[in-house]
Amino acid sequence: MGLATIHSRAAVGIEAPQVTVEVNLSPGLPLFGIVGLPETAVRESKDRVRAAIRNCEFKLPSWRTTVSLAPADLPKEGARFDLPIAVGVLVASDNVKAGDLGDWEFLGELSMSGRLRAIKGALPAIIRARDAGRKLILPRANAEEAGLVKDAEVYLAESLAEVAAALNGHQGLPKAEPVPDCHDYHGPDLTDVLGQHRARRALEICAAGGHNLLLIGPPGTGKTLLASRLPGILPPMQEDEALEAAAVASVARLGLDPATWKQRRFRTPHHTASGVALVGGGSKPRPGEISLAHAGVLFLDELPEYSRHVLEVLREPLESGRVVISRAAVQAEFPADFQLVAAMNPCPCGYDGDPSGRCRCTPDQILRYRDRISGPLLDRIDLHVEVPRQSLKDLPDGESTGKVRERVISAREIQAGRDAINARLDVGGIRTHCDLTPKLSNLLEQACERLQLSARAHHRILRVARTIADLDGAERIEMTHLTEAIGYRQLDRRSSTLARSA
Repeated sequence: MGLATIHSRAAVGIEAPQVTVEVNLSPGLPLFGIVGLPETAVRESKDRVRAAIRNCEFKLPSWRTTVSLAPADLPKEGARFDLPIAVGVLVASDNVKAGDLGDWEFLGELSMSGRLRAIKGALPAIIRARDAGRKLILPRANAEEAGLVKDAEVYLAESLAEVAAALNGHQGLPKAEPVPDCHDYHGPDLTDVLGQHRARRALEICAAGGHNLLLIGPPGTGKTLLASRLPGILPPMQEDEALEAAAVASVARLGLDPATWKQRRFRTPHHTASGVALVGGGSKPRPGEISLAHAGVLFLDELPEYSRHVLEVLREPLESGRVVISRAAVQAEFPADFQLVAAMNPCPCGYDGDPSGRCRCTPDQILRYRDRISGPLLDRIDLHVEVPRQSLKDLPDGESTGKVRERVISAREIQAGRDAINARLDVGGIRTHCDLTPKLSNLLEQACERLQLSARAHHRILRVARTIADLDGAERIEMTHLTEAIGYRQLDRRSSTLARSA
């Protein structure tokens, strides 16, 4: 009787919990069975493992082989368990020396020839193995992901034969080489945006404090052009958030480019996207657009054209920065700390307020159009900014992405001494860092009363004012900072005027 215990990692969200693969050889007919909630791809691994062992010129065990995947109540999916099962069979049948395998983990899909193929979701498993202080063997095709986690002990193999030779001490496996850091930005530049000084200023405030932004204007005024420049002026990603964002991309099989893996992502789902596509889900939970935009920007163009139900699912992630997807058999949690930038026309025809006077929409039509976006969602968007049509004559050039980014980084350095960036300050942080003089407090109360703003909108105005003060290098919020922050609640002002007109 032979018994072997090998360790691997499951793919559940981005948590990658450890799975123990136990292989038992016992007297009886030479059957091969797998237990422990395996899905179809895992059950089929017995055929791939048999063929790989035979084609690597190892002797197949002639006894009954039972593979147990523990914990038994965790669903197992994918072909990542091929390699640990094959190693377990080889150890149990004395083809490979057991040695000290307690500190090792194995992941990889086997071809019939015994070669190792890339697996999806390798990066979360690498991170968890590193945190557990364990060594990991991966297919060479996952080398780029392995190189992202610099302090992980990851070894790469081309085939099952190489793994067996390394475990028997005949040859060593190459260690994954760290990927060099690359913070150079290769995206579009803000100099492409001519004019639109107010919208450019709002974009800078949005980047400096991590705020959400709504751009309102007629077609062709540069709303999408502005939004696509936001990732370039955001500060460089920290190591932890870059790894977390890359782990989500790994689970979603988006691929990773070592040259750009630390650049913030810009996701632009179409307005026909479903709620599951936006927040994630499915019978086997997968990350949605808000998780793929983690530490980056989610841009929703033509905001009122999205289904209202789809937009409502954004409310909780905008506050918490995470999304939990629960199913009967499994619960997955994905990070979703993104900046929301949305764009919309001011009315159904798109030309309300345009100097040409071409708009013929009634106040009631405009209200119905804007009512497609709920009040609770608008409350969670810090800045509402108009992007008007401009004359094409003598439009001035704007500052470059690099210059604006320098100011944004300086403002973020000021916020580094606080509990969080300004957009994430809790009530206690607002009291501590956004305190107002009695005169300014009275002004803000009057503005909230006139615009009928909620307590949440009140707090968001204070956060934006704090960011404007940080950009100015001011210790306290002053009158100019507060009045500018109030002025960015553009849609609240227009909605209250339209309501009185209707």
